[in-house]
Amino acid sequence: MSARKIPEKRPWGQPPNQPIKKKPVQKRNQVNWLWLGLGLTGVAMLSATAGALLAVSFSSTPLLQSHLSPEEAAVFDGDRISRTSMRLPELTRPVNILVMGIKVISSDLDHPPAETKNLGYHALVNSFEGLSDTMLLLRFDPEAQKITALSIPRDTRAFVEGVGVTKINAANLEGGPALSAKTTSELLSGVGIDRYIRINVQGVEKLVDALGGVTVYVPRDMKYRDDSQHLYINLKAGKQHLNGNQVLQLLRFRYDKYGDIGRIQRQQMVMRSLMEQALNPTTLARMPKILSVIQSHIDTNLTVEELLALVGYGVKTDRSQVQMLMVPGDFSGNGHHEVSYWLPNRRRIQTMMAQHFDQGLDGGEANDPAYIRVAIQDSTGDMKAVQSLIDRLKNAGYRNVYVDDPWPEPLRVTHLVAQQGDGNSAKAIYRSLGFGEVRVESTGNLVSDVTIQLGQDWLKRNANRDSF
Repeated sequence: MSARKIPEKRPWGQPPNQPIKKKPVQKRNQVNWLWLGLGLTGVAMLSATAGALLAVSFSSTPLLQSHLSPEEAAVFDGDRISRTSMRLPELTRPVNILVMGIKVISSDLDHPPAETKNLGYHALVNSFEGLSDTMLLLRFDPEAQKITALSIPRDTRAFVEGVGVTKINAANLEGGPALSAKTTSELLSGVGIDRYIRINVQGVEKLVDALGGVTVYVPRDMKYRDDSQHLYINLKAGKQHLNGNQVLQLLRFRYDKYGDIGRIQRQQMVMRSLMEQALNPTTLARMPKILSVIQSHIDTNLTVEELLALVGYGVKTDRSQVQMLMVPGDFSGNGHHEVSYWLPNRRRIQTMMAQHFDQGLDGGEANDPAYIRVAIQDSTGDMKAVQSLIDRLKNAGYRNVYVDDPWPEPLRVTHLVAQQGDGNSAKAIYRSLGFGEVRVESTGNLVSDVTIQLGQDWLKRNANRDSF
């Protein structure tokens, strides 16, 4: 007896006299294999990254490229700042880190590397034994849930032990990171310094590239040529994505009305952009490449565990809680002195350190509006709107209001910049105006207490008011 033939299943609605359409099994299988392959690749990449991080996260050896004597090491607070659990390392307390950017060229060294001797120009050298071209004091504060960056102008007049009164950038040349930390602490009302980081120029370029570059607004056309150092700067104004070399051009350009202080303002712009773009979970996948840069171009007494704890804290910190300050002071004289200094204002330094570094007593409340210096930098091109803002401020009791040079970047939202670090005064203006975004940074008018960088939101408010 022959087995009964089971009829093939026919798709619904297909007439019986037509051949059955076969499903593309092979193609479907290919698609399935493709997704499986992509999935396994993603898992492999994630596993490799996690493995690399896990392998280094337990390292408790500082990433030193220089030798610190016991006396020099004692300048820094050696207590633990992080802990490791089953997750990534995390910060356990507030920590202050002195960051120094070092530029060393071959002519600075008594014994330059052999490969630089016959180049015909002063080449950059991978060294940390020079003047600190950039100085920052960073505070990572998990208790207050904020990050504070205090820029220290390299021309700041300071007392350097063993040298005398000179520019603060000489401290690294004369005594390395320990002397720099002691000098900085004395300048900043005795603030404690837990760790240091020294990074050279090549390291900045490579680190930006490792982070994937950065999108910033270049405030003006920048062109400069120095054949003696092979320094060529050629940037156009406008918003653009810069690679490491272009970021260096932006940071090293100093030929504007504020000189080195203008460079600090651009540093803060780049830092904020990097934090907004690079401090996110995808940064962890770049850590192996970042660590490679650190191992060759950075000298620090941070351990890898501590470094990962700082990155992890930065990833989860709200961007509104990132504050950027500058040591308050004034230019020395009228430029006819033999040495030009940034003269620090000790009283305002004490107030700033109390408010942002828990150092001393906090003044706390905003000042009388009549004495607040308010500068307006317009980005709208509408002078009628500027005048209406001045009238609004004066009606609110602000008497010292003046118009500064326009802000070059068109802004959608107005920035209320606490130029001197007094966030309370900026917040008071915000409450009076009812619009804008408070920023604690030093990108505004140098002599103002608060700089209002006027954006399109003020035009919209005026238009809505006029429509009634």
